[in-house]
Formats: sequence, C-alpha cells, structure tokens
Amino acid sequence: MFQHNQSAFEVAGAPSASLAEILGAFSYALDLTEGQPEGHCIRASWIGTMLARHIGLDQQQVWNIYYAVLLKDLGCSSNAARVAEMFVGDDRLLKHNFKLIGPDAADFGAFIMNEVGVDAGASERKSAVDTLLANAGAIMTGIMETRCTRGADIARQLRFSEGVAEAITYLDEHWDGSGLPYGKVGEAIPMASRIALLAQIADVFFSADGPELARAELAKRRGSWLDPALVDAFLDLTADAAFWDSLGSWKIDEALFALEPAAHRVVVDDDYLDDIAIAFGQVIDAKSPWTGGHSERVSLFADLVAQQLGFGADSRRVLRRAAMLHDVGKLGVSNRILDKPGRLDPDEWATMQNHASLTTNILNRIGVMRDMAMIAGSHHERLDGRGYPIGLTAPMICMETRIITTADFFDALTADRPYRRAMSVENALAVMEAEIGRAVDPGCFAALKIVVARGIPQKPLPKISRDFH
Repeated sequence: MFQHNQSAFEVAGAPSASLAEILGAFSYALDLTEGQPEGHCIRASWIGTMLARHIGLDQQQVWNIYYAVLLKDLGCSSNAARVAEMFVGDDRLLKHNFKLIGPDAADFGAFIMNEVGVDAGASERKSAVDTLLANAGAIMTGIMETRCTRGADIARQLRFSEGVAEAITYLDEHWDGSGLPYGKVGEAIPMASRIALLAQIADVFFSADGPELARAELAKRRGSWLDPALVDAFLDLTADAAFWDSLGSWKIDEALFALEPAAHRVVVDDDYLDDIAIAFGQVIDAKSPWTGGHSERVSLFADLVAQQLGFGADSRRVLRRAAMLHDVGKLGVSNRILDKPGRLDPDEWATMQNHASLTTNILNRIGVMRDMAMIAGSHHERLDGRGYPIGLTAPMICMETRIITTADFFDALTADRPYRRAMSVENALAVMEAEIGRAVDPGCFAALKIVVARGIPQKPLPKISRDFH
C-alpha cells in the first residue's frame, strides 16, 4: 500500500455550521444555472420571509417559506439541456430573459420570435419557432414539470419537510389557473408557493430596474398570476423605502441569515454535510444528459484511490465531498457549450475553463467547505503548468487535487461525451499513462490501476436519512 502522511484537510472533529449559511452559499450556484444576477435566491428568500411575517403567518409557515424560496431553483439544472435544445440558444440567457416577459400570451409569442435561435441558421431557427408555436403548451408543461418535481425531490433529499417540497412543486402555478404544470387555481395553490412566485418576480424586476418596476409588475399580475391579497400586502410592505434599501444592500446575506428561521439551529454534522454534497452533486450532473452520475463516480474513484494511498477515514470523507462538488461551477456554463458535439471555439473554451474558478468561488462561500474550495477548483491544473484556471505547477498542486484529477480524467474517458463515444478501460488507462508526470500524478495512476484491476464497484447513492422536523 502507498503511504500518505499529510492531508490538506483539517479533520479535528465534526463541523459546526449554520444550515442557512451553507444552503445560502449553494444558492449562488442555483443563480448561475438560471442566469440570474448574483444573490437572486438570497434576495427572493428575504422578500418571501418578510412578506410572510408581515401577513402574520405562523413560525412553521415562515420557516418553510424561508427555505422553499432560497432553494426554489434546485430543479432548474434538470431542464437546462431541454431549454437549450428547444429554444436553440444559451439556456442561461434564455431563462434570464424568459422571467422578464409580461403576463399575457402575446408576450410569450413575442419572446419566441425575439429570442429563439437568434444565433442559429435561418432553417434551424424557423424549425424551432414553428415547433414551439405549434406545441408550446406541451413543451412548456414538460419543462416546468421537470423543474418543479426534480426540485421537490432534491429538497426531500436535503431532509426538508413536505411543506418545503410542496412549495417548490407548485412554484409555477398561477392564481387564475394559467400556470404550469398542474393548472392549480387560487387557494388550491399552497401559500408558500404563492409567496415564492411573488418573491421571485419581485426580485427579478427589482434587479432589472429597481423598486418601481418591481411594484408595477406585481400590480400588473394581481389576480392573474398572483394572489391579489398577497400583492396588496406586498405593496403595503414595500411602500417604505427602507425595504428596498435593505434588499439592495451588499449585506443582504447577513440580513437573511439574521432572520429567525436561520436562528432555528439545525445540527449540520458530517452525515448531513455528506447528504448536502450528494444532493448538490445530483444538481450538477442534471445540467447535461452526458454527465449523469459523473460526480458520484468521481467521488467513488477518488475515495478508492485515496484509500490505496493510505489516507485515513476522516480525510477520505472530506475528499469525497470535494470530488462530489468539483464541477459545481459547470452550473454557470451554457448547455450550448457543455453539450456541443464539435470543437469549442476560443470564446467557448474560455467560458468552459471558467467553471473551475466558479467552483472555487462557490465553495469559498461555505465556511465548513472552504478548505476544499481550491482543492476541488484545481482539478484541471496540470503538473507541467499547462492546466487551468491558474496554471499551477507540480509543487503547488496538493495530493487531494491530484487524486480528484485522476478520478475525473478516468471517468471522463470511460463515459460517453457529445464529441466521442466512451473508451474502454484499457484504452483510457493507456491515454492516462501517456500523461504521467504532465497531467497525471504517477502515484495516483498506480493506485488507480490497482483499483480498476479489482473491479469497478457499482455503488448506488446512499439513501438520504431523516427529516429534521
């Protein structure tokens, strides 16, 4: 067995952390996949919570709204590829602009004519527009259903109650029954869902052009998209300029985490951190049809290689989380790039490379995961200094990163990609062997070969454990 005497991770016992702060940090990754300005989910959660308190909802309802709005976009990566395909464009830009359209059917038609396939050839654009105009109802119902049901499932995996999961399930329903995917009407829509949709719209238009536009858009949708009583309460609450000053503050994160639901401490121990990493690994992999299970497999291979190298159980546990989250920055990359079957052009390649920096930035926001931020975000660095995003050289690349790089390289080669079919294990190992000392650490490669020779295990995702209510 290989010897390993030093870890980049500190493992001095179970971490202590605020659930709200951990999930608030991850919400920035959800903003990326929706093409929203940084902090959108944070601001929307603050809006929703303040409105819930203003109308006198009980503590449990406020708690549900706080987390449901913060995590409302958990399922959005699942429909990204479909949006890019059907609307023939950058899914992140399309999603951003879609949220800015008006409430009338004519506004949706104008969106199709103005946004679909604008950078595509004339025949591809015409085909996409014709398909959407002919089948808009079925297509949009499918897109919304994927988002809502998948988001609710992940909320349950994160140990949230049915109140939170239900709020996410019905997020896109409208007061007058015109919403999707279920066409629920009025008070049949859960209160938390009604508030979540209002909060989302309020922040989208506030971020676009300030308080007056936000208030005007909500008033415009009163009684159609939105519960009229909630709109009236929101307009009353936001008549005070101090509301908007707080919402626009660079300290809005602190303001959200200071609210009572965040003060309701939930123990985030190692088991719960594992659950959170696994859940967000699934969010990451859902972004592209080509990456299903990738994060889990990289985590598994990294763990087995680390075990072979002599890592202790605690260090391996943290390494598994880092490996599970190594591609979280890909939520900020359009599927037109991620799923492109041909060679990327220079601008596309620069965007793709930036996912590694985004991974580092997101994990840096999470106190209990900060020690893994650079480790996970450096998985495309090379020992010869020709990697990205920084161009680190061998002495600057720790063993944990080398392990994740090895696991990621192996899984990428042995899985289908849009530009090639999966390689056999033998061919993949031959490709990697040619990169020893340049991209691949020799000790990690030797450990990987031993792991592979023993047979690649099929490991299902662990069942997420208890609800904390």
